[in-house]
Amino acid sequence: MARIAGVDLPKNKRGEIGLTYIYGIGPSTAKYILSKAAISVDKKVSEWNDDELNAIRNIITNELKVEGALRSEVQMSIKRLLDIACYRGVRHRKGLPVRGQRTRTNSRTRKGKRRTVAGKKKAPKK
Repeated sequence: MARIAGVDLPKNKRGEIGLTYIYGIGPSTAKYILSKAAISVDKKVSEWNDDELNAIRNIITNELKVEGALRSEVQMSIKRLLDIACYRGVRHRKGLPVRGQRTRTNSRTRKGKRRTVAGKKKAPKK
């Protein structure tokens, strides 16, 4: 079992896919890490030896911000936006889309489950 940055990597996946299980590492960063460590992208995580694992660990710890440190940095950035009350901060506070998407329809991910609002009463006919 390969454990890097506090994350257990799946043994049966290819190296470049396995590394993406770490928060902050996507496909292109995974390829960069493996090329710098001189490991084939097709090699499975279970086939990595201790030297290769240590090389990957060293690259990640020295060059990248991943997992807890990255999560806290993102949260601090959002908190800064909230504190200065800029447009993006206000959108974060209200739980609405931040990057200019439409909200009349869609945006259910940010707004949450639909809440029915009672309609106007119709005036009785005379």
